[in-house]
Amino acid sequence: MYTAQGRINQSELLAQYMPLVRRQALSLQVRLPSCIELDDLIQAGMVGLLEALGRFDASQGASFATFASQRIRGAMVDELRTRDWLPRSVRRSARAMDEAVRRLEQVLGRPPEEHEIAAELEMPLEAYRQLLSDTNSGQLLPFEALVEESGEPAGDIAAHLPFETLLDGQQRQRLIEAIEQLPEREKLLMALYYQEELNLKEVGAVLGVTESRVSQLHSQAISRLRARLGEAD
Repeated sequence: MYTAQGRINQSELLAQYMPLVRRQALSLQVRLPSCIELDDLIQAGMVGLLEALGRFDASQGASFATFASQRIRGAMVDELRTRDWLPRSVRRSARAMDEAVRRLEQVLGRPPEEHEIAAELEMPLEAYRQLLSDTNSGQLLPFEALVEESGEPAGDIAAHLPFETLLDGQQRQRLIEAIEQLPEREKLLMALYYQEELNLKEVGAVLGVTESRVSQLHSQAISRLRARLGEAD
């Protein structure tokens, strides 16, 4: 893959690693909302591959395969992070939900049940569950890329969760403690999804619930974590 002058043959590498872009895109797509098109991920991944070709320095010791894989994945996640899937009204409702969870935990001294959160929000249980489904569309992201950026090993659930505060050691410890206080089913869900990297359908099979119910429980768990992390701010 090198020319007589020791330079990377970019044309050959581009052809060789294009299938990797598609594989990574497919791997991400199964864990994302249905509105995300495979072609969009592939296009972002190709940008990452081209950047890898331009930036790779063989003298640094890393293989091009490793370097390219990281750049491809990173470019896809960067593209996803620029998307804003949630309407303002849903974001407002999500903030109200976080506040309701925080208030109830302070009063009850335990994680509130679904019907208690719904009552606090003054909405029927089914409306609350619909809100959970709506807010979840902007949260199901593969945030293991955050671990790659911070140089930490992907050894626990907290390392994969969608909280930028993970980059701070103290906040990371608070997040780990908050995860431990989740209801057992939600804690298992988070482990299966973020640590074991099962998709929603597979998580549902383990928990014995539908894929849409997994989505709701995931959103509720994220709300609980946000509420707990916000208490000490």
